[in-house]
Amino acid sequence: MLKNVLEALEKSSKQNETKIIFGQSDREITYGEFVKHAKTIGTSLLQKVSKKRVPIMIWLDKTITCLETMMGVLYSGNFYTIADTKSPKERVQNMIDILECHTVIADAKNIAKLEKLELKGIHILRYEDLLENTIDETILQEVRNAQIDTDPAYVLFTSGSTGVPKGTVVNHRSILAYTSWVQECFEINANTIFGSQTPFYFSMSILDVYTTMLTGATLYIIPKMYFSFPVKLIEFVKQKKINTIYWVPSALCIVANLGALDNINLPDLKKVLFAGEVMPVKQLNMWQKALPNCMYANLYGPTETTDICTYYIVNRKFENNETLPIGTHCNNCNIILLKEDGTEASEGEEGEILVRGTFLADGYYGNEEKTKEAFIQNPLNTKYPELVYKTGDIGKYNEKGELLYVSRKDYQIKHMGYRIELGEIEKNIYGVEGIILCAAIYDEKADKIILFYQGTIEENDLAKQASPKLLPYMKPNQYIKLEKMPYNANGKIDRKQLKQNINM
Repeated sequence: MLKNVLEALEKSSKQNETKIIFGQSDREITYGEFVKHAKTIGTSLLQKVSKKRVPIMIWLDKTITCLETMMGVLYSGNFYTIADTKSPKERVQNMIDILECHTVIADAKNIAKLEKLELKGIHILRYEDLLENTIDETILQEVRNAQIDTDPAYVLFTSGSTGVPKGTVVNHRSILAYTSWVQECFEINANTIFGSQTPFYFSMSILDVYTTMLTGATLYIIPKMYFSFPVKLIEFVKQKKINTIYWVPSALCIVANLGALDNINLPDLKKVLFAGEVMPVKQLNMWQKALPNCMYANLYGPTETTDICTYYIVNRKFENNETLPIGTHCNNCNIILLKEDGTEASEGEEGEILVRGTFLADGYYGNEEKTKEAFIQNPLNTKYPELVYKTGDIGKYNEKGELLYVSRKDYQIKHMGYRIELGEIEKNIYGVEGIILCAAIYDEKADKIILFYQGTIEENDLAKQASPKLLPYMKPNQYIKLEKMPYNANGKIDRKQLKQNINM
């Protein structure tokens, strides 16, 4: 039985020592080399960091170097958190203060930028220096012997929409349980070649990074700039013979909207997975038309469930204004749909999505109050302790028994006396010809619904065409056409920035 993600990595390495595990545009590394580098970093950290099971911050770009350092931290018996090297000082200092973190690892490229922030209470270690050492198998084994499967592997911070980020603690057991499901459900094996889109500080990266290490697969880091140049992006996917991708819908939409799929054939691509936000059916249909032999899957889950808790493999045709199901619960993970009166929802009834099972995180680092609010005793079980996670998402089951995502609790608004789901407005707007992307935002001060969109249709024409698709009280009060939608660091539509634009 595996108790540590490093055991999965070492098992794969023994079987695939000379095979490429990770690649980027200017570098590749084999399984054997990768484990050697990670063990060297782990040995160095054991000699420099006296305590065990403490957080170590990684200040590195999305590179093989970052992956080596992540595993090096785990070899040292500690756990990591990854900071976006473009983060403002206030956010990084917030993370350090929450973690009470004293050690930060940076490389030669980023160390000057880190030092300029003048962060308090930290000691900076240089990645290059950590590699100038000899592996000490004895002390590494001593650390391993003392570890258990519920030891933390990483702390992943939320976007901090409330102003103070929360650090979600995820342990080795949850990662192994989740990636074992991914491997089984999507038939990931040593022949799989992932094309990685999401940042390593975003929960979606857990799927392709850790499943690669579990199965002996290969992962290529796609340069972020390529997502602004879809033809280059598709050429990279073709060149590296990438056969499996797991991207946010916004990234898939960029490729579809700019017609990149029409010009370049992708004979190797077989699996297209997506999560993180609602996937517009219009752009999904474009992908299916261009690549009809691919398997497409809609995945759903918050950071607090390691990454995913439900999934839907697309098995039928959907119209542009329809909603894709988020399907059914993953194996070894279960869903409760709870109504406001504390009872389970029946078919067609809405309820909050609660999650139970081994995928659950351990809570929020140093934040007992928020942990108790979100990780609660199963309200349907009064006989023994059983924690479930309250997602804050509203869902319902359709007549096929498939779970549908309705909206965030905080996307539900009260307008003109009616309770409205902003996601339902967006779903219907996507049915209008000429719409590429859209986002409905509620201005509480003015009591107005504002529809931001990207497309070829003009604002007045959109208002006319949208009118028959929406109930009177759901019609946006204002339509604002944008040349380009704003995206956040995770590649999703930046609704926070759109809302700020209203108040400017």
